[in-house]
Amino acid sequence: MTRIRFQQSLDELKEKLLVMAGLAEQQIQRAIESYRARDLTICDLVDRSEQAINRMEREIDQAALDILAMEQPMAIDLRFILAVIKINSDVERVGDAAKSISDRVRVMEHMASIELPVDIPRMAALASNMVRRALQAFIEADAELARAVLSMDDAVDGINRAAHSALSALMAAESQHAPQALTALMVCRSLERVADHATNIAEDVIFWVQGADVRHQGSLNQN
Repeated sequence: MTRIRFQQSLDELKEKLLVMAGLAEQQIQRAIESYRARDLTICDLVDRSEQAINRMEREIDQAALDILAMEQPMAIDLRFILAVIKINSDVERVGDAAKSISDRVRVMEHMASIELPVDIPRMAALASNMVRRALQAFIEADAELARAVLSMDDAVDGINRAAHSALSALMAAESQHAPQALTALMVCRSLERVADHATNIAEDVIFWVQGADVRHQGSLNQN
């Protein structure tokens, strides 16, 4: 494989991943809209797109492995391919989280609609923004933008903790609303996972660009 062809293969791999990532991000938006509107037709869209994401994940993994086998890249090219494989997995799990939210909406179909002490749309917006920024960092090979994503996770975690406390209190005080509160808790948990996957993507961008492993470093991620 010539260097030009090798670079074309890397570019194609990146493009495939970005197409898949765009679909996964759209999945989160659709899932939250289905939750807000209790619209099962949107759930159907989420289900169909989930199958496409799973197929693309397999294709991207195979393409990355083929490049590794044919070229045996070194240094930053090797880190890029390894990062793609890991980001690919996290993007697929973002799609899984959207599917989980969609599944909860189906369960809600016969539940009474009530006001709940949690701002799920805001949490979803924060988590989606993390994914978007992490992918932008990947597109631009921008380690500093990736580090900024790491610092955003605390806000999502804070909303999740507050939601858990408020919804648990609601279930204890008004047991008749426990199904709605439990469903909201599970949606929050899925969104918290989306933020975690965005964090993983950002860490993989840093690894690719700088060769630095910033996983499990706590506050050091923000330095």
